[in-house]
Amino acid sequence: MPPSTTVQTEGHRKRPARLEEAITNPGSVKINVTGAFIVDDEPRSRSPIEADGVHYENKDIRLPHHRGVVSHVAVDIGGSLAKLVYFTRELDSEDNGGRLNFLNFETHRIDICINFIRQLKEEHEKRNGSARDELCVVATGGGAYKFYEKLKQALNVNILREEEMECLIIGLDFFITEIPNEVFTYSDTDSEPMQFAEARPDVYPYLLVNIGSGVSMIKVSGPRQFQRVGGTHLGGGTFWGLMSLLTGARTFDDMLAMADRGDNSGVDMLVGDIYGMDYSKIGLKSTAIASTFGKVFRLKNAAERGAEDGEGLIRDEHSENGQDGVHFKHEDMSRSLLYAISNNIGQIAYLQSEKHEVKHIYFGGSFIRGHRQTMNTLSYAIRFWSKGEKQAYFLRHEGYLGAVGAFIRRQPQNWGRRNSVDDVAAPQAVRNLTQNIALNEQPNSAPGSS
Repeated sequence: MPPSTTVQTEGHRKRPARLEEAITNPGSVKINVTGAFIVDDEPRSRSPIEADGVHYENKDIRLPHHRGVVSHVAVDIGGSLAKLVYFTRELDSEDNGGRLNFLNFETHRIDICINFIRQLKEEHEKRNGSARDELCVVATGGGAYKFYEKLKQALNVNILREEEMECLIIGLDFFITEIPNEVFTYSDTDSEPMQFAEARPDVYPYLLVNIGSGVSMIKVSGPRQFQRVGGTHLGGGTFWGLMSLLTGARTFDDMLAMADRGDNSGVDMLVGDIYGMDYSKIGLKSTAIASTFGKVFRLKNAAERGAEDGEGLIRDEHSENGQDGVHFKHEDMSRSLLYAISNNIGQIAYLQSEKHEVKHIYFGGSFIRGHRQTMNTLSYAIRFWSKGEKQAYFLRHEGYLGAVGAFIRRQPQNWGRRNSVDDVAAPQAVRNLTQNIALNEQPNSAPGSS
């Protein structure tokens, strides 16, 4: 066997060159996050894709000191949305850096996502032209398995699948420790509802509440030390599905906009409806929700009794069929349902944090979408049930934890400003390969080994 070369990694012992290559491929470039910041002051005029079911975040992360070629993109394909993260160079800028871009697609329109990745591949080939740096797709989420063959055949590139929960934690750790003004708290009782949180030296333990189509709750005790401790099937998919049935709204953003205009007291039974006042002895205001959609049955029955007495039925401007009947505003139903799901998630998150003795709770996932009512409801639930002892945190890229985790999953060790992503473990197949290489390249390797 020919003599092996070695590579010295910063702060680590020498490793065989082939071992180094196996660990760091793909994405062998060392991402430089020095001076990274979220681009706020130069929003792009339009999304790179103009189509229904596609959302461009317009919150790029600028990497002013990264100049190397990035030969992979990452996609997190969930039940409702596919989240894509990719890097673009900015050769016309003074620093010749680049930026991370964030885009999501409705999963049932996955073909649009695939076509866009194909465009990225073609642009990558034009700029680099080297087969060695051919674009690779790192995929996570359930869709990484469901759409694996479709992605591979349509793109004709290497598709690497990464474990979903691990990618979520890697992505969140990256945002917590590496990106300024990413993590924040929210309360509409403050003069400035959104307050950015500084990185804490005691990051762990924390609870991640990831709200996608469903909800997963993960206790994180340290880097790569995590356990899914619970969750609920009442999540973003529930809101989306019921709103589609109740209102006919087509997009998630339309539903959230409805909630902004709604008044949940039109359908919810409040404490004040029962007591006529606050129930201060147990700390409930008159505006607290006693029963979600609790007024609907009562008002419907009253309307029907009124019709029998010849008084007619309640009418509403949202009546589409023009027939007599009791109708409730779509906006009111939207706000009620949003409150119901958010309050339920917040209370379960609090109970899990109590059970597992966790003080800090991070809410992620595409259900949140930076929506003020959603964040305020979740934050209020944590403060109320914990009597102010626990804190809810949110992220500006809350829907991209898994995609970012997949993007940086195989970077070399000790990259970044604070070495937040260290000891990155490759998938089992790669670990087996590297162990065999290391064994075979020892001086006393058995004859005939290769």
